[in-house]
Amino acid sequence: MDDLQFVQSCLKGNKQSWSEFISRYNRLIYNYIYSTLAVKGRNISTEQAEDIFQEIFCSLIKNNYRKLSTYKGRNGCSLASWLRQVTINFTIDYMRKLKPMVSIDLRDEEGFSLADTLKEVSAGAAEFLHDQNRRKTLQECISLLESDEQFFLELLLNQELTLDEVKDYLKINRGAADMRKGRILQKLQDCFKKKGFLG
Repeated sequence: MDDLQFVQSCLKGNKQSWSEFISRYNRLIYNYIYSTLAVKGRNISTEQAEDIFQEIFCSLIKNNYRKLSTYKGRNGCSLASWLRQVTINFTIDYMRKLKPMVSIDLRDEEGFSLADTLKEVSAGAAEFLHDQNRRKTLQECISLLESDEQFFLELLLNQELTLDEVKDYLKINRGAADMRKGRILQKLQDCFKKKGFLG
């Protein structure tokens, strides 16, 4: 039985086929989850990995196996390869939903940190690095950003991606990436002003 026939058997509700599907692919899916996290430089708990695993399987069978039924085996694509792509996409989406912690000291590949960027925003920011209260305020301001904005900073700073890599990763154009970066820095600047540190 080839992959497509095997999937068709699962779609028809054959319990033996579904049990075989789980035993054949569960370790593979776990490996893809962890390898995706490793490539992206992310560490998550065993419980979170289990959540991703469970959600992937739920997504495959939800609405009468609608996701699984999209596998067609075209162009010689094996079921394992198809599941690899599904797992990668699902894992990346899961990471986007997490609230990332952004370090102000971590430097990107060009040697700049968020703290350096903030120096450009205000002449008084030089002393910022030596003031724990202001450092704490920056973390508070970051926590007020939308989760997608925090994720943008996470990619740019903690994951050390260039702006071009970030725009490719997020599937947006360079102009949109520049605008998003500018908007995030403006929000941080506004937050500092409200707290009395800039202006």
